[in-house]
Amino acid sequence: MNNEAWDISIEQLNGGYDGRLVLRDFSAFLPAGTITTILGESGCGKTTLLRLLLGLNRPQSGRILFGGRDVCAMSETQFRKLRRRFGVLFQDGALVSSLTLAENVALPLVEHTKLPRKILRDAALRTLELVGLDRFADYYPGELSGGMRKRAGLARAIVTEPPVLFCDEPTSGLDPITAAQMDQLLLDMKACYPQMTIVVVTHDLGSVDHIAEHVLVLKSGQAAFSGTREELHAAEDPYLRRFLDRKYEESRRMAAPPLDSSVRSALAAWLDD
Repeated sequence: MNNEAWDISIEQLNGGYDGRLVLRDFSAFLPAGTITTILGESGCGKTTLLRLLLGLNRPQSGRILFGGRDVCAMSETQFRKLRRRFGVLFQDGALVSSLTLAENVALPLVEHTKLPRKILRDAALRTLELVGLDRFADYYPGELSGGMRKRAGLARAIVTEPPVLFCDEPTSGLDPITAAQMDQLLLDMKACYPQMTIVVVTHDLGSVDHIAEHVLVLKSGQAAFSGTREELHAAEDPYLRRFLDRKYEESRRMAAPPLDSSVRSALAAWLDD
């Protein structure tokens, strides 16, 4: 792995999709060599930001800099070359069902190098060992649990030892024990690659408390907070407090019963038939 640690600087970014602006004049700084977690309520712009960082969408204006390199000023060819340096753990693992775990993990090397098959397999096995799955190298994704598939997805994301790793909801859909194991796996991996900049999009506050060194909170397409985990918990902003403390909104009385009497009668007749 290159010893250079990449920070990520986002400057006055405007972007969205389908003609709708989601992020407006958005600016943030994600420190190099740290684990940054991105939080925010549904619809706040987390997914849009991740897509812009990955180059899946192009911003309308603004700048995104990886280690000082402005990707918005790059040609498509230049950016594709830079993106080879990204590792990505997708929310569902995104493994190819017809390939074994070892073949899945080796896939980035197969696509971008001409290394012999034995070297490719050895690299896959070493990386699977990092995530505790070397014994399952010749299993297919469908033969494994959801947590194991996510760990295999993480192995594939780091097999090229990227300077930047993006993780989209790594603990979603996992039971608490498996989620905690995934968090610890990220910390263990960070210890192996201290220069790696890791960006984790999550809703899991427990995960944030366990792994985050830096936290970015989004609200309505803006950065509501950027700082350390300790600074976040000390913040007095009402939105942040409501988000962190999970206080319920004031209850709202239903304007009308969901079904009128004629619908209820029809349903009763059908159920009794």
